[in-house]
Amino acid sequence: QVQLVESGGGLVQAGGSLRLSCAASGRTFSAYNMAWFRQAPGEEREFVAGISWSGDYTNYADSVKGRFTISRDNAKNTVYLEMNNLKPEDTAVYYCNAGPRLWENTGRPGNDWGQGTQVTVSS
Repeated sequence: QVQLVESGGGLVQAGGSLRLSCAASGRTFSAYNMAWFRQAPGEEREFVAGISWSGDYTNYADSVKGRFTISRDNAKNTVYLEMNNLKPEDTAVYYCNAGPRLWENTGRPGNDWGQGTQVTVSS
């Protein structure tokens, strides 16, 4: 089991940027694919971005491709989500997830989730 703690959310104007972080506990972090999902009010949780255990492979939902960048630092047990050119429709709670299956522009989540961090984009 991996314990995950997200940070970095907040309120930003449209066109602005935020950087989310997800700190993981456990010595096997580097063995896990990682991903970010998000959930807006009244909506289902959706895939945002994923990264392989080595960092060599990344994938993105079509809605964020070209604006968001996922990265990881295995020495720090941390995965990041750099979000640029934010839009009001990006408003959601963002969740870090460990162990997802990743392919094309989507992912199936693994079992371990963080508590989430709120991102609000004003127009």
